[in-house]
Amino acid sequence: MADKKVIAVLGATGAQGGGLVRAILSDPNGGFAARALTRDVSSEKAKALANLGVEVVAANVDDEASLQRAFQGAYGAFCVTFYWEHFSPEKELAQATAMAKAAKQAGLQHVIWSTLEDTRQWVPLSDNRMPTLMGKYKVPHFDAKGEADHVFTGLDLPVTILLTSFYWDNLIYFGMGPKKGPDGKLAITMPMDDKKLPGIAAEDIGKCASGIFKRGQEFIGKKVGIAGEHLTGAEMAAALSKALGQEVRYNAVSPEVFRGFGFPGADDLGNMFQFKRDFQEAFCGPRQPAFARSLNPELQNFETWLGRNKERIPLG
Repeated sequence: MADKKVIAVLGATGAQGGGLVRAILSDPNGGFAARALTRDVSSEKAKALANLGVEVVAANVDDEASLQRAFQGAYGAFCVTFYWEHFSPEKELAQATAMAKAAKQAGLQHVIWSTLEDTRQWVPLSDNRMPTLMGKYKVPHFDAKGEADHVFTGLDLPVTILLTSFYWDNLIYFGMGPKKGPDGKLAITMPMDDKKLPGIAAEDIGKCASGIFKRGQEFIGKKVGIAGEHLTGAEMAAALSKALGQEVRYNAVSPEVFRGFGFPGADDLGNMFQFKRDFQEAFCGPRQPAFARSLNPELQNFETWLGRNKERIPLG
């Protein structure tokens, strides 16, 4: 352990951070050791990491001092926020700011910030094509992350800005899997028309981050994007049909209809899909699967991911 560079991993019990911890563990000759940061070191997930030999350290993303302590002696950090825990862009920005300041204070040599676009650069608040939410956002769970990019770069940190993609795992956990319509037929519903959606297996984000840390200086000061595959809704439905052995249709509703579905965050996600649909080139362009594969040779495409996870997708 002493000769390995320590990576402090935020969100270590979550999808992205957990993927990175596992990637580091599975590469004993990679030169890195994971330090898992979590609020609750006694949680089942934290204890499971400790049992694998991972250093587990208590840290709270709302407490900059605790992050500073947790970053001490580390070579690098993987920084990520989880918007859906609190639905507050302001809180997310504050957390990202605490991470960036703590990283600066600790003198880290490489920071990866997992982020998304600030959509207001494309759709200003005065643009009524999509509603303004919470008074000053178009896609709240994107915009605050994008705004935080400037905090990391403004502190002159040795940072890699990492643009992530839609998790295919959302089909399992986020209620976006196939649902039965009034006719009894399964369908996935997205307001994307015939446009392509960059997607990725959540664990592959962590593996790509591991690849970025390994290549070190090459990506410091750079903004890079990753995806496993770009697929239309119809292509996703066809792949699901094949994997599940029953027909899954693609229900291409309008963003207005999607925003009106009423579940928490429906308006945010409706705007998100509309942004991805209307600014297809700007969104897909930075997220090239070939680049992601250069970081992570085991990168999954949608068919491969489905082969491994189809039994876990609830069919509503």
